[in-house]
Formats: sequence, structure tokens, C-alpha cells
Amino acid sequence: MVEEFDSLHVVCHLDSLLTQRGLSLTELSRHVGVSLANLSVLKNNRAKAVRYSTLIALCQVLDCQPGDLFTVKARSD
Repeated sequence: MVEEFDSLHVVCHLDSLLTQRGLSLTELSRHVGVSLANLSVLKNNRAKAVRYSTLIALCQVLDCQPGDLFTVKARSD
């Protein structure tokens, strides 16, 4: 069963949401209380996990839903 998920990955749309909201990653970092380094990892699709508290803070500041931040897509190797 796990093998069927190997062909999928989660894509973060933080960059486009920041552009739409006119915010920088630095400003977002200050608003949500998450380090710039951790937000950069998330934005660049290198994160392995996201805390619910971080997800909630991001959604509140960006006025969005989790589905606006992330989508699941097939890997293109």
C-alpha cells in the first residue's frame, strides 16, 4: 500500500499566495512566529511535515484554507 503513495508528493503554493497578498516571506515569518529558514523549506517543497499550529497560523494570516496552501500531485521523475 505504501508503494502507491511513492508516486505522489505535496506541493506548497506559499509563493503564489504571498504574491497575491503582497507579503514577503520575512513579513509572514514575523506574523506567524515561524523562522524564515523553516518557511523557506516549506515554500521550496523540502518540508517533510507541517505542525497543525503552523498550518493554522499560515491560514489565518493568509486568509486561506489548507487546500489553498497545498495540493497533492504525481511526481514527474
